Amino acid sequence: MNDYVTTRARVEDYFDRSATKVWERLTSDAQVSRIRQTVREGRDRMRAIMLDRLPKDLNGARVLDAGCGTGLMTAELAARGAEVVAVDISPQLISIADQRLDASLRHKVRFVAGDMTDDAHGTFDFVMAMDSLIYYRAEDIGSVLARLGARTDSAIVFTVAPRTPFLMTFFTAGKLFPRSDRSPTMIPHAYARLAQIAGPGLTKVSRVSRGFYISECLEYRP
Repeated sequence: MNDYVTTRARVEDYFDRSATKVWERLTSDAQVSRIRQTVREGRDRMRAIMLDRLPKDLNGARVLDAGCGTGLMTAELAARGAEVVAVDISPQLISIADQRLDASLRHKVRFVAGDMTDDAHGTFDFVMAMDSLIYYRAEDIGSVLARLGARTDSAIVFTVAPRTPFLMTFFTAGKLFPRSDRSPTMIPHAYARLAQIAGPGLTKVSRVSRGFYISECLEYRP
């Protein structure tokens, strides 16, 4: 898990040092650039796809929102009746999510700043991990699925960056010209490789491509 820990530290540093304001604005109703608007629309569509994998009525269910960001997924899960543990590596994003959550849903949510795989979070019926694994190697994603899968009764619904020519161009350029600001690099993945690592419990769900937002939803059943 050494690579996982190293990447996790870079992600935490990136969001708390330079990306918090960007994500706070992107996940609000504030006006953004045309490029960021496509990212917002793509994320909204992906969140809806992921939520469709779960029952409409989540009363009595316990759900981990792994990498909750500013809390959009968290709020929708709680509104369906779920008991939600919302975890993010960034304390600043957790603070924004906490402030935004409607008062009527607060009794349904526990916010935690830390590692989404921590055993201390307990057991769950479902795990949702939207765009929180996009910086990790296939082997690390496999380890995360195994660790969370051991404590999940139904399914882990998550996203990865698919291995498309468009995304591979950016990934290759990032390797040739590494960033000096310690920004994490998104890693595109081929489904076949992830399936080889994760095993028969992994299935494709859907892909969203909207401007600069390209993401694939997968489901893992332990």
